[in-house]
Amino acid sequence: MNGPTDPETSMAAALDAVAGSLLGIWESAREGTASRVSGAQLRAVMVVEQSDGINLRRLATQLDMLLSSASRLCDRLVAAGMLEREPGRFDRREIALHLTPEARRLLAELRADRQEQLGAVLAGMSPEGRDALLRGMREFDEVGRRQQAHATPALGEPTGQEGWPDDPDRPGGRSLPTDPGRQTRGAWARSSGDQERSVGPTRDWPADGPPVARTA
Repeated sequence: MNGPTDPETSMAAALDAVAGSLLGIWESAREGTASRVSGAQLRAVMVVEQSDGINLRRLATQLDMLLSSASRLCDRLVAAGMLEREPGRFDRREIALHLTPEARRLLAELRADRQEQLGAVLAGMSPEGRDALLRGMREFDEVGRRQQAHATPALGEPTGQEGWPDDPDRPGGRSLPTDPGRQTRGAWARSSGDQERSVGPTRDWPADGPPVARTA
């Protein structure tokens, strides 16, 4: 009944089936930070690390969040000692965001935990398998980054968030409708190297409660 499947579709299905172990390691390492920051807060910290001095509007665009939601998220991170705010260099009316030493320690711990778990799996692989995996993942990452850059709207372009009645950052709020293809591109394009990324949809905060870090 089904027609022939092209090689890319077959490979995508096979990759989807075997990626569970890799994603499980990512999630296990992230859970180690859950007592200090929520998933949404960790994602924001990662973005600021990549773009030191980013302003609030650009951060909201990167997180695919409403500006008001991103502002409250930053308030919590500042209160938790993870972010610092200062006037922008070129426009004093803008606020530039920077990581604190505590946030950098958190990310270092996350990477160390993740790399330890990855190393344990790699130790059981053949040298040929490890080399092939690394080559394939590097090429996959390069293509994914190019596709993501092509699909990301320029600053100031509509993002589809305007007028949405529910705020995803408040307790009980709903996430915005998403394109699964866009989520997949973003997840894989943000999964390698020192540029820390999330491995799930960009809005990974819990829908039934506020982010973990709170004002003391």
